[in-house]
Amino acid sequence: MIYDLELIKVGKVYDNGTTAVADFDLMVRKGEFIAFLGPSGCGKTTTLRMIAGFESISRGDMMIRGVRVNDTPPERRPTAMIFQNYALFPHMTVRRNVGYGLEVKGMAKRERDEKVARMLATLDLEDIADKRPDRLSGGQRQRIALARGLVTEPDILLLDEPLGALDANLRKAIQNELKLLQRNLGVTFVFVTHAQSEALALSDRIVVMNKGRVEQISPPHQLYTRPNTPFVANFIGRNTIVDGVVRAVNGEVASVETALGLLSGALNGTLAPGANARVVIPAEAIEVVADGPGQAAAVGARSDGNVVTATVQRSDVVGHISHLSVTLPGGRPLALEAHVDKYPPGAFLPRNPVLLAWQAAEATVIPAA
Repeated sequence: MIYDLELIKVGKVYDNGTTAVADFDLMVRKGEFIAFLGPSGCGKTTTLRMIAGFESISRGDMMIRGVRVNDTPPERRPTAMIFQNYALFPHMTVRRNVGYGLEVKGMAKRERDEKVARMLATLDLEDIADKRPDRLSGGQRQRIALARGLVTEPDILLLDEPLGALDANLRKAIQNELKLLQRNLGVTFVFVTHAQSEALALSDRIVVMNKGRVEQISPPHQLYTRPNTPFVANFIGRNTIVDGVVRAVNGEVASVETALGLLSGALNGTLAPGANARVVIPAEAIEVVADGPGQAAAVGARSDGNVVTATVQRSDVVGHISHLSVTLPGGRPLALEAHVDKYPPGAFLPRNPVLLAWQAAEATVIPAA
């Protein structure tokens, strides 16, 4: 199978010996929306620039549609890149900005004008085609940058945090437009972001990076519910992570002895009894019940024995979301949030004892390192 993009043990080492990216393996099918996600300095933008040809590759191979492009200059690669600041020419009209790449390629004016007109119509930019971008809104400038990238008909569109400069409401609106546009055009998108919500909402698969290395490549739901490593468990979502030692493995469920008692979860990785492990419990999976006589046994019976005592410290409601702050045995604080239907206002008062419970299938047991 020929992939739109294939990275084979790709690495980047700077002249001072610093490793920016190491052993990056990735295969991207045509029409996929891939997000690179990770903290600042993890190597995601460096990888995007290597795909574009703006950064050299120190080792490994970069393939686009089955062709090795390690030494191919940016202008000869079937890619287009959109930067966070959009890099639009303020002295040019929207129409000229969109057609600039075609002009550089030497395309005949008639054909260029036809392509630009179609792209302006596709992105609803016809009404502002003769205006200059410095007089337009952030959302309009973002669409102009998209139009300029897409009009050259690239095999792969590279986007370096293109929504970072937008306010929250506009960012959400543009997210919806971006995903719909990508699906309609069928162009492969590779998208760099540090915002989890963007990656989870937009992408078909997410590449989580940390210190130049890939931690996990998974579809959004799998990444959120089944982290492979402690870094992903800490970085994605709102998880409670409890260290312990594996006591038993029964099929796909592992039981782990922890400071909070014997806890269980779905096994993700290779673990045997005696191995150090971590139980990862998503905040959404945790049921909170007021403690009382016989409650622990009743709750444990319906939650695979996963019951932990806690004390409420604070309870707040913001809009339709309830926020609970509790303290676990040993003094560890824990923040929980859920819809008010799950944690009703006034149901959990400060200093009251509660029970936290979850199903084993909703937790994940991973190797400790």
